[in-house]
Amino acid sequence: MRERKKEDLVEHLLFHRGIKNAEDTEKFLNPDYAKHTHDPFLMKDMEKAVERIVRAMQNNERIAIFSDYDADGIPGAVVLHDFFKKIGYANFENYIPDRHGEGFGLNAGAIEELAERGAKLLITIDCGIADTEEVSRANNLGMEVIITDHHLLSHFIPPAYAILNPKQPDCSYPEKMLCGSGVVFKLVQALVLRLRSSTDYSLLATHLPLGFEKWLLDMVGLATLSDMVPLTGENRVFAHFGLKVLRKSPRAGLGQLLQELRINREDITEDDIGFMISPRINAASRMGVPMDAFRLFATEDAAEAGALARHLNKINDERKGKVAALVKEVRKIVAEQQSSTISGQAPKVIVAGSPLWRPSLLGLVANALVEDYKKPVFVWGREWNDTLKGSCRSDGSVDLSLLMHEARSVFSDFGGHKEAGGFSIALERVHLLESELERAYEKVNMSRELKPKYLVDARMSIDEVNWDVWNSIAKLAPFGVGNPKPLFLFEQVPVNRVDTFGKEKQHLKLIFNKKSVEKISAIKFYSKPDDFGGIVPGQNINLLAHLEKSVFGSYPELRLRIVDVM
Repeated sequence: MRERKKEDLVEHLLFHRGIKNAEDTEKFLNPDYAKHTHDPFLMKDMEKAVERIVRAMQNNERIAIFSDYDADGIPGAVVLHDFFKKIGYANFENYIPDRHGEGFGLNAGAIEELAERGAKLLITIDCGIADTEEVSRANNLGMEVIITDHHLLSHFIPPAYAILNPKQPDCSYPEKMLCGSGVVFKLVQALVLRLRSSTDYSLLATHLPLGFEKWLLDMVGLATLSDMVPLTGENRVFAHFGLKVLRKSPRAGLGQLLQELRINREDITEDDIGFMISPRINAASRMGVPMDAFRLFATEDAAEAGALARHLNKINDERKGKVAALVKEVRKIVAEQQSSTISGQAPKVIVAGSPLWRPSLLGLVANALVEDYKKPVFVWGREWNDTLKGSCRSDGSVDLSLLMHEARSVFSDFGGHKEAGGFSIALERVHLLESELERAYEKVNMSRELKPKYLVDARMSIDEVNWDVWNSIAKLAPFGVGNPKPLFLFEQVPVNRVDTFGKEKQHLKLIFNKKSVEKISAIKFYSKPDDFGGIVPGQNINLLAHLEKSVFGSYPELRLRIVDVM
């Protein structure tokens, strides 16, 4: 195979991502904060929201910040908290609901509690757009509400003072796919612009340095990379500069967490966020108190930061253990279900549940089971009442949003997208769930357009895997939704050695020879040779893999991450 020019490879990869002209190429490869972010006042209701917050500050009104408890809502809460702290406004508080006792979004109990503490203005982050009754309750208690959210609107719009959500049909803001933290950052941008042009200097207890808000991009980037929004347009700018700020951020809690996880701050990547940092943020709400994750990033106290970092790491380990135990339990249930099937035909959809299972862990359980069974998975549990809640994941064979819509009569509520979703179901109807989903699967699948399982970017030889090629690919980072990692096909590659690694030898490593004396390894976590029909030394395989840079050891290693072996 002829040597591939670096420029040709980058151009080829960009073409596969729909980037075909010089202007779009420059914008993609070289994001510019000033040029490629939009005027925040283009967002519907931004002027109203800014005017109301400025008025609250002028009158020293108490402001309550109500955010979601996940890895989008919590960083967004830190963004607004840090803004008020920076300008010297102290009459505010952050409130994050308990995932198990209060659930998602606004709730009457929290609103009444905030009203009792004197809140006159309520600002939501990453929630609120579906909470019509709760917003009305806040209004009745003397609170005006500013909703900042990015979720789809329902038929009923809450009676809020202002709604910042680019998905509103009459909103002219160009970037429709911001995450929740992205929306609240646009609010901060607008507030900074207004305060800098204000003649009322009493609003600023301290000098507001030019561009200070860019330091908040560590949280915006973290949320953008955690929330599975497309990494294109303004989101790419936030992810790109968010990683830059994360590598320099002075946050005590971030530094302590990275130290706990043995991540070199200068080398932090989107994978570190997705696989290491976000799970620990989410562990706070799944296993404990979500405010712990908020305090980790908001605190300036090194001792508190260290304690919180260790705590989140500990409960994340506990979460892993509980998820592993649940996965084992579900596998046993599924095996019993399949062995007792009268027709002898395996179900098309895996359905399992127990009133003893905690819903907050079931998305992670469903993820593991999809890998096992290569089928859509629905798992349910129960919190405090008779309503059962569950999570579902797709193996790609069916669009979950279509599947749940077809089986909608059995659900109390449901939502999600093609690959992941959540649902509620009444206890007296849960016995119908499996049969309804089987029926819906057959109907949806009949009209489904078959798509290839993998979209390969290019063929490559093992000898082409080098640092120059990696540096070319890295120009397209960060990778994620809307900008997937480049996938390469290595055809008829002879395997030199087959190894396993990890404490329990649970991970697979394949070693390949290059024409030079170098060797290249390819790894897949939680996998073994038998997963691919049994791989042995000397065998020629077709390998689908990404290139990746590992900095886990004492020196950087270029290796392949196995996607599939054929």
